[in-house]
Amino acid sequence: MTFKKVDLISILLGFIAFGCTSNNTQGLMSEQTDEAIEYKIDSLLELMTLEEKIGQLNQYSVGEELTGQGAKSSSDQILIDRLLNGGVGSVLNLHGATETKQLQKKVVENSRLGIPLLFSYDVVHGYKTIFPIPLGESSSWDLDLMKKSAAISAEEATSAGLHWTFAPMVDIGRDARWGRVMEGAGEDTYLGSQIAMARVSGFQGEDLSLPHTIAACAKHFAAYGFVESGKEYNSVNIGKSILLNTIIPPFIAANNAGVATFMNAFNDIDGIPSTANDYLLKDLLKDNWGFDGFVVSDWNSIGELVDHGTATNEKEAAIYAINAGTDMDMQANAYFDNLKSAIESGQVKEATLNDAVSRVLRIKYRL
Repeated sequence: MTFKKVDLISILLGFIAFGCTSNNTQGLMSEQTDEAIEYKIDSLLELMTLEEKIGQLNQYSVGEELTGQGAKSSSDQILIDRLLNGGVGSVLNLHGATETKQLQKKVVENSRLGIPLLFSYDVVHGYKTIFPIPLGESSSWDLDLMKKSAAISAEEATSAGLHWTFAPMVDIGRDARWGRVMEGAGEDTYLGSQIAMARVSGFQGEDLSLPHTIAACAKHFAAYGFVESGKEYNSVNIGKSILLNTIIPPFIAANNAGVATFMNAFNDIDGIPSTANDYLLKDLLKDNWGFDGFVVSDWNSIGELVDHGTATNEKEAAIYAINAGTDMDMQANAYFDNLKSAIESGQVKEATLNDAVSRVLRIKYRL
């Protein structure tokens, strides 16, 4: 196999930038300044094709078919091809040191730029060691213990090859009919804010580049705990006072604690789905609070913009979501299938794409 000179340079830069060569690379990632990381992001963006940029914004659920005997179906083969061509930025639900290492090795050694995957999983109340559910822990009011349980969870999860957990859930929940109330800290905004900071600090520690720390995710942004009748995916009808004074503070606390990522909520607020809500994602989170990590959709929540009646088709859904500030598409295929044509037609600015990609790369460098 032969490569053009620029491709060889690109591969080497990818390996060096992300510390993915086989020997003694941990030091490359430690104690990096923000300025150095931003320089590396800008340099890498200059090397990336439009397709490779879009690839970083896709997350898919994978299993043993990608690390065992190979593809078991045509859809498996399609995903393998995407992975090896830089079309995937993160996978979820694959865990285990051997399994994650095998897939990471395939991706880094076969894709043009060698940008590693983020392996993610719901580590909600323990990985191997199982702790009380978050609602039970919150009843103790013991912040130090909650921070410690998150830190233990992070150490065990990262030992199994994981980089990113979809926790803590910081939704305020006051309706016991809502099935996910057990995953949060309860009904009190102040306590919920304190617990949000404790859990983020436990998961992430002082330095994400250390091997035992894991990127946290504040979810679900926002108001998922206030769905009508406690029904999943239902609408939310609240005033701005409840939104800003009751629901939002734990998210602010998580951001102040340095949380790496946010996940948006399935629900709408006053008819605007959170996945396409630029007031939440841009005005509040990114502009007002200065959040510099990335926002991931919940499972297929971009595709569900069609179900909300906000978008008429998947392409419109992708356009609305990325323009509003949703950076990574979990499992919907909306970005992979539609962003290139949306950018070429001017419906999405490439600067918007670059901002989303930069946010994903920023967390990868910090890790």
